[in-house]
Amino acid sequence: MTGTADVNVDKGSDESATDRSAVPASEPPPVSPQPGASGNHDAPAAVPAPSGEPRPDDLVPGRPPQEEPSGEHPEDDRHPQDDEPPGEHLAVDEPLLAARAHRPSDLIRFLAGLLGIIAVFVLAQIAVSTTTGIETDISANAHKIPSVLSTIGALVSSIAVLAVPLAFAVERLIKRDGLRVADGVLASVLAYGVSLGVDWWVAAGAPPAIRDALTRLPPGGNGTLTDPVHGYLAPVIAYMTAVGMSSRPRWRVALWVVVVLSGATELISGYTTPLSLLLTVLIGWSVAYGTLYAIGSPNIRPTGKHLMIGLRKVGFTPSGAHRAPDAPGETRRYLVTQFEGPLLDVHIIDREQQASGFFYRAWRRIRLRSVAVRRSPQSLRQALEQEALIAYAAAASGARAPQLVATSELGPDAAILVYENVAGRTLDELADDEITDDVMASLWESVAALHERRIAHRRLTGESLLVVDEKAGCLVNLSGGDIAAGDLTLRIDVAQLLTTFALRIGPERSVDVANRVIGAERVASSLPLLQPVGLSRSTRIDLQRMTKERKAAAQALALEQVAAGERTQQQAEEDIAAAGEDLLSRIRGQILQIAPEAPLAPAKLERLKPKTLIMVIALTFAAYLALTTIQPAQLKLSQMDWGWAALALAAAAATFGAAAMSLTGFVPERLPFGRTVAAQLAGSFVKLVAPAAIGGIALNTRYLQKTGIRSGQAVASVGASQLAGLGGHLLLLFCFGLITGTQTNGDLGASRAVIIGVLSAAVLALVVAAVAPLRRFVVTRVRALFFGVVPRMLDLMQTPTKLVTGFGGILLLTLSFTACLYASVRAFGGDMSYSAVAVVFLTANAAGSAIPTPGGIGPVEIALIGALTVGVPASAAAPAVFLYRLLTFWLPVLPGWVAYNVLQRRGAL
Repeated sequence: MTGTADVNVDKGSDESATDRSAVPASEPPPVSPQPGASGNHDAPAAVPAPSGEPRPDDLVPGRPPQEEPSGEHPEDDRHPQDDEPPGEHLAVDEPLLAARAHRPSDLIRFLAGLLGIIAVFVLAQIAVSTTTGIETDISANAHKIPSVLSTIGALVSSIAVLAVPLAFAVERLIKRDGLRVADGVLASVLAYGVSLGVDWWVAAGAPPAIRDALTRLPPGGNGTLTDPVHGYLAPVIAYMTAVGMSSRPRWRVALWVVVVLSGATELISGYTTPLSLLLTVLIGWSVAYGTLYAIGSPNIRPTGKHLMIGLRKVGFTPSGAHRAPDAPGETRRYLVTQFEGPLLDVHIIDREQQASGFFYRAWRRIRLRSVAVRRSPQSLRQALEQEALIAYAAAASGARAPQLVATSELGPDAAILVYENVAGRTLDELADDEITDDVMASLWESVAALHERRIAHRRLTGESLLVVDEKAGCLVNLSGGDIAAGDLTLRIDVAQLLTTFALRIGPERSVDVANRVIGAERVASSLPLLQPVGLSRSTRIDLQRMTKERKAAAQALALEQVAAGERTQQQAEEDIAAAGEDLLSRIRGQILQIAPEAPLAPAKLERLKPKTLIMVIALTFAAYLALTTIQPAQLKLSQMDWGWAALALAAAAATFGAAAMSLTGFVPERLPFGRTVAAQLAGSFVKLVAPAAIGGIALNTRYLQKTGIRSGQAVASVGASQLAGLGGHLLLLFCFGLITGTQTNGDLGASRAVIIGVLSAAVLALVVAAVAPLRRFVVTRVRALFFGVVPRMLDLMQTPTKLVTGFGGILLLTLSFTACLYASVRAFGGDMSYSAVAVVFLTANAAGSAIPTPGGIGPVEIALIGALTVGVPASAAAPAVFLYRLLTFWLPVLPGWVAYNVLQRRGAL
């Protein structure tokens, strides 16, 4: 049964945005609120149901309905109540829809407009000859147009540009759509403000190429340039867009006729440029959609009342409706009782629901191969046809799934699919002990029936598995499936269902039941697809949560057992490592037990990995910063002493060997020194996209894990290295502070500053000890430290050479950085002692790095220059710092990128 139910849901209606109880007396509501539900949500009134039929609220326990006041669309001149049998009363039990909706489509259009504005500015700057040539051609041909036509066009456009918006506002107010008009006025005011801002920027600070492309001297003018943005046209475009003209073809045509006529007359008269007109349109369009997304548009989604009307139009006899939990993709569901007939499960799909999740779907489509991404219909009609086709195909395959009995359009922007209701509970609503082998076997049989007909479900998560009784299950939410699916898509289905069951009852039973129903061969074929990227988003979240909870519980238990002497430190670390094994690895292990010959290599589902995208962004960011922050004029190369510069380069190169020593010295296992140096060089590339400390810690931990060191031990080794580095940093700062103080005329000013800093740290420690929440926070972290770092240090005590290497590397690392800065200062004629430069480096670098910018770009330079100017002229301090940062940060970026890629290809990162 298919049909079209025209319920006149006008896009311009303020039904959702105004008082819904205000209904004209001449038009009584076709559907009234549920009787007896007068605002009491704790005890909802019963929904009338035919004898022997279950009530909707019996099927969805624990979800109290909400009352929606009655009110029919003011523009709807139809009387659907005339179609109701005499004396019958329709009841709708649903929560009120939000008065305003933040539509993703508005955000997409706003972002597209911003990109268009940026493109106009780029085009104005790089295509100077093209824009100039177009303006010249227009000026050369403008005199061919009779002046009478130009005058008439200017007069008509100046009147129409005000008359059309005013007429549209009157039309909307007559139809009681005042909120739309208010939205348009707000958008026009904002567009005018943006226009003024762009005009000011172009006149005061824009590059000359942009100013020339957007402005010109008007004929016979007094030397004043034209406005880059038309201050009257942009607000008009914003107003007409915000009030919803796109849904009214006649008004839309009128608007664009006015815009084109006004722009053409201005262009012919020489008062604007083509890029200025394009920029005006884009600003008005972007501001309108940005305003609509920010404040929300009046909600025009069809309600349960429109649904009841639509069902009557296609031959059903609804008596009541109850809002059920949404299906995946934010598809609204209603359980509808009838005067005659079974309970219905009705799905409403609309344009707003289709637009939700657009950015996530776009990212998945870019990142993954097409086989791993479900198809997204391009229109509402396609979505309706796709879901109906899947439902009919599933029924023909013999799989147990709800029967689709009707489809229908519900106005211009929504459609409904009517299913026979199947009573039951989803897998997510069951307790673990209620998930029996018979239920899982029944669901596997339905999936096998689908796969026999090459139908993929693609949403085999807990919310799509309906348990009817203790032995039978039913597949629901087939709207995202595929017809004529390929082998890889069907194998993804198997991997998804295996993981869904394993999350609830463990991998052993999950694999065992699947093996009994579909066979070892099909189970084994899913092993390469058991990777998070191929699973649903909710499953990936559940996997991460389970792994984190298992690891936290195991770590807490291990802490208690080690403290009680029940287990050794090594045994506790082994327990934590076992608990940290992810669920997918455990499923793979179970599959290999029943099919040892199963393929192990993961299938290639990604066409673009996130790390590749990050690498491209990092290189682009590095190139931009290098071109904008490092300029030859700032380095003053003509005044530089190349001998000291060479010494600074050698000191910068020594820092990578020192960093490798500081890491290997805190790892009891043997590490290849050359590869460790390459890893530290790769860290110079990672600094571009992360703060230096965070990026270095993550990369070193990953490097140690790839060398075969367990995760807990790798983190402990890196933590020990960082802790020792902090202690060495403070010790060197104290020592160099004392030396610097004694060298400056016997004055201990610098040493006093260091002592004051130490005393301040002591006071801070006392405050932490006195405040209970802070004390608990610190104690928790210290316990974890003693569990991981301290035992690692005790292991290192048995090999003194390792400790010498580690602490020697820390000392050499600080001295090398200091030497590089000292040589850079001397290269530009600065005269400052090595100990004073060391104090400057240790204090200013730490202060600058405290601000978490990538690589400390900006704060580090400011802090170093500010500290050096105490003893060195600013003319030498600034170029010295730029040289130091060039050698220690920018120059290693390209070699670091090469090292990063080489180590990744060799499996070392």
